Amino acid sequence: MDFIEMRSDTLTLPTDEMREAMRYAEVGDDVYGEDPTVRRLEELAAAKVGKEAAMFVPSGTMGNLLAVMTHCRRGDEILLESECHIYYYEVGGLCAVAGAVPRLVKGANGVLDPGDVEAAIREENIHYAPAACLAIENTHNRGGGTVTPIQTMAELRRVADAHGLGVHLDGARIFNASLALGVDASEIAKHVDSVMFCLSKGLSAPVGSILAGNAEFIRAARKHRKMVGGGMRQAGVLAAAGMVALEEMVERLADDHANARSLGLGLAEIPGIAIDISTVQTNIVAFDVSALNVSASEFAKELAGEGVRVTTRPPHGIRAVLNRHVDSDGVRRALSAVATVCSRYHR
Repeated sequence: MDFIEMRSDTLTLPTDEMREAMRYAEVGDDVYGEDPTVRRLEELAAAKVGKEAAMFVPSGTMGNLLAVMTHCRRGDEILLESECHIYYYEVGGLCAVAGAVPRLVKGANGVLDPGDVEAAIREENIHYAPAACLAIENTHNRGGGTVTPIQTMAELRRVADAHGLGVHLDGARIFNASLALGVDASEIAKHVDSVMFCLSKGLSAPVGSILAGNAEFIRAARKHRKMVGGGMRQAGVLAAAGMVALEEMVERLADDHANARSLGLGLAEIPGIAIDISTVQTNIVAFDVSALNVSASEFAKELAGEGVRVTTRPPHGIRAVLNRHVDSDGVRRALSAVATVCSRYHR
């Protein structure tokens, strides 16, 4: 079956240009700092987000982990939105590996309120883990691809500065956020000390993410990367695809946003589907099927039988992620498939 693949934008395939760049990439040993293609990628990536230095890492999860390890000593507290990716989907690495203590703050569809963050920062006390870092996720996965506005980023920075906290941005989809906000990615990243972003999601590179910050921060993070096994050797074959991703694939993310909006509006018209269309701000569409009295997993199974793959957020949540392999015709086919499945349950 020819599936419409909406489980994630991580399932995007590399472009022909990426494959050609990988084939002819100049390589060396990256652990020794001798891979020229990796070095060019890191320079390009740092410039894209307005930071002094950057480091190529195998995954976004590792990039976030290295950031936590670099910002926090073992036993330090890190403030996070309560359903952020670092806390929810990274296997507890911030605790098990970095030794950080999470302090959760509930956001509005993933967007933190600076006042709530300030209220969550406790005064110094011998009994408390000392707060060392604030992590922000922009766009926010479980929020439905929601975007934190620039003014809010600035206010969160002010709160962090007032309490001596470092600020890390999980910007896995920072270029989706920049297009939604109509600003350069560096305008988002200037409010944080470190930023991680993925090359392997909507940008379609096969492997890899970037961690960026000032030179001192990246030197320390590079040591941590080696510690957790992330040091790579002739990684230029991967970095070459990442360069194509940054140079050629950013602007086309707007197509994914438009298709996500069309999908969201169409879903809102289908009986049995509940969706908050205000959260459809980028390429993620989150909706609820509880009115159909069916579990998310059963709904997703039925939908796969109609040729559309999505992910679940139990008990009744469904997530669809638009990507370059799903065009407007794919959206129409997906809506037809959802309507077909809903008709089996809705009375």
